[in-house]
Amino acid sequence: MALHFTDVEAALDHLLARLPAGLRVAAPLGLGKPHRLLNALYARVEADPSRPLHLYTALSLDPPSPGKGLQARFLGPFLARHFGEDFPRLAYVQAMKRDALPAHIEVEEFYLQSGALLDSAQTQRRYASLNYTHVAAALAARQVHLITQKVAREPGGDRLSFSCNTDLTADTVDAHLARGLPRPLLVAEIDPQLPWLGGSAVAPDGFFDVVIDPPGPHPSLFGLPRQPVGDADYAIGLYASTLVRDGGTLQIGIGALADALCHALVLRHTDNARYRQVLAALDPDLESHPAVRDSGGLGPFEVGLYGCSEMINEGFKRLVETGVIRRKVVDDAALMRRLADGTANLGDHARLERDGEYLHGAFYLGSPDFYAWLRDLPEVQCRAIGMRRIGEVNQLYGGDEGLERLQRRDARFFNSCMMATALGAAVSDALEDGRVVSGVGGQYNFVAMAHALPDARSVLMLRSTREAHGRSESNVRWNYGHATIPRHLRDLYVDEYGIADLRHASDEDCVVAMAGIADARWQAGLLDAAKAARKLRGDFAAPPRWQHNTPQRLGQSLAPFRRDGTLPDYPLGSDFTAVEQRLVRALAWLQASTATTSGKLRIAWQALTATPGRDDEALRRMDLHAGAGAGTWFQARLLGLALARTARDH
Repeated sequence: MALHFTDVEAALDHLLARLPAGLRVAAPLGLGKPHRLLNALYARVEADPSRPLHLYTALSLDPPSPGKGLQARFLGPFLARHFGEDFPRLAYVQAMKRDALPAHIEVEEFYLQSGALLDSAQTQRRYASLNYTHVAAALAARQVHLITQKVAREPGGDRLSFSCNTDLTADTVDAHLARGLPRPLLVAEIDPQLPWLGGSAVAPDGFFDVVIDPPGPHPSLFGLPRQPVGDADYAIGLYASTLVRDGGTLQIGIGALADALCHALVLRHTDNARYRQVLAALDPDLESHPAVRDSGGLGPFEVGLYGCSEMINEGFKRLVETGVIRRKVVDDAALMRRLADGTANLGDHARLERDGEYLHGAFYLGSPDFYAWLRDLPEVQCRAIGMRRIGEVNQLYGGDEGLERLQRRDARFFNSCMMATALGAAVSDALEDGRVVSGVGGQYNFVAMAHALPDARSVLMLRSTREAHGRSESNVRWNYGHATIPRHLRDLYVDEYGIADLRHASDEDCVVAMAGIADARWQAGLLDAAKAARKLRGDFAAPPRWQHNTPQRLGQSLAPFRRDGTLPDYPLGSDFTAVEQRLVRALAWLQASTATTSGKLRIAWQALTATPGRDDEALRRMDLHAGAGAGTWFQARLLGLALARTARDH
């Protein structure tokens, strides 16, 4: 029987009395970390070198800091409202950001909050580059003593649910036992705000050794602020949506590109005529693209899709709500085989409807609205969402491979990368100097699975350019000093200028396909590098249509659909108020326009001399409507200029 505590410190006393002085602790990634317990543990051992602590985890979420100047005026009130004044920031993360972990404390992560710890030497040294599916074995090799996890309690009952993180805990226990190691001590902290999910998310009776049920008030769950979707993001999402086949399987990542893809799939299903109009504005010949013709489609989803993704996020919510995600599967290979060959009877279909699930995931993360949706799901819909171990979701081998092949028909695996080379390698997790931006996570698994499953495709999405130090750079490179996905696993790439199908292609054909979706400003250099490397014939000339690959032409093509709301800034909802959405556009414009010294001087002069109209509501939100002092006055002028330059008719 589990021991129950209501006081975190009392529970910690009990744990430390039972555990060795040199403590090895594992905690789930993302939402599943019990922040209060981890902070109490860190406080106990921080000043006590006799108690070394090794913490193994990933994706330690930390709200952004407000910053300075206009950014602080915007973010300060938003962060207080969105995360709550009492949100318990993880103490070890704050120390890592300052490289201030004591010598006897080590934190090892296999996935980092994107870009947040690039400059932390302690974090970069202790990063572990692991496929998500290999983490449980890696933890067993480290011989973990303690696993902590946040859980949900069944409303009106006593059962516990892994809820947001079914990914690694059970697999890690099994990996320890398989090595003949003692079972780690398992500690659950109940969070009443965590949505209850039943079925395969329910923890077995007696699974946890210690259960902590702290009294309120309970801090808010970490909510990811939903980001605006720009023209390039929408174009990428629209192109990607044409590669999905009705009746197939869908995996997606997170971020603006995933949001754009989900919106495009919803538009394809709910307003197909308008969807085709947007596609025609991007590329009138898109329907005849070989990859679209052979692997995708443009029609509504008559059968629907089955979602199987390591992370369930905001996009899946919208896809379920609109009926795009609705193809159910059951864990019965014989029944799935009869469905596949058309011999299923009425009883099979009745069981599929009753017991089937249309969405499988290993963890979830999203906005407060997303968590509320999960909490309030009708029982019939809640039963259709199955939370699974990461080993079941991210790979075929190790479980029932035959069943998973039947379930995952026509699978499409959509993931994002930072850069891609002209020969097909992808750069997704780190820079060429070795510093880690995020992590491999499940990307390699999904790319490999796309090659292992019949009729499956891997689609890597990227923006064609980036802004760095006040200048534009191409994300389609001839070469780069780091690769996450090797070029022999190349498949489909999508950016805002189109689709490059590299599967089974020769190197020369890869170069031509990737140059064809590169920004026009960098095409010549890419082709010259390929010719110098003997990868492209010397007389190759870029077709005239490639010169259409410009941000200006893209903006013109999508402008009517942006104005009429077909492609809104926040397709999945927003955590910002209407005035904050105007401010987000204005501040982004101001940041881009002042990235260089000359840009700063130009914008400063325009702010001093221009006479833009006043947006009093925005100025009040930024506490600049009645400020005193030259600095405050100038900030108001800068903001007024930015608001005027980014004002829209809709």
